[in-house]
Amino acid sequence: MDLADRATMTATEFLEWTATLSEGERHELVAGEPVAMAPERNRHNLLKTACCRALEDGVRAAGLDCTVLGDGATVVVSDDDVYEPDATVQCGESVDLDATTVTRPTILVEVLSPPTRGVDAGGKLYGYFRLPSVEHYLILDPAKRVLIHHRRSGGGIDTAILHEGAVRLDPPGIEFDVGVCFGTLA
Repeated sequence: MDLADRATMTATEFLEWTATLSEGERHELVAGEPVAMAPERNRHNLLKTACCRALEDGVRAAGLDCTVLGDGATVVVSDDDVYEPDATVQCGESVDLDATTVTRPTILVEVLSPPTRGVDAGGKLYGYFRLPSVEHYLILDPAKRVLIHHRRSGGGIDTAILHEGAVRLDPPGIEFDVGVCFGTLA
């Protein structure tokens, strides 16, 4: 049986299957089921690009040993869940340049869109923080122009909702102004 004909897949099977897809055909694995990713609206693309730029500038300004990746970098959170965040930062460990996955992400970013709102704020929040390396999960809401910052804190997760001002991602020590992300949407 062809992997594409299966109702459910493991993370390993999913990664093998996605390697056979045409360029630009993107999926995530949610609860063992491959889910096609909808085409992005320009608003979504502009916001994630601006956020990547802000993260890159923050890494550079702080002189950190971190790599910032845009979408396309895949994060395996369990044997049933494989996500493709809009931006990923990995610190302290080099990114395998020939891999499609990021093994130890530090910061993950998702831009909300109507079809993914529930998964981004629910399942991905839970899944991302299952990874011990994840310190921060940023959710950008283009409609409300708000950045929701979830960060690991002691034995739990702290959340801040920011419309303006600086967001500090410590560790690893990145800081940027929330307005830099949303300025492209003016």
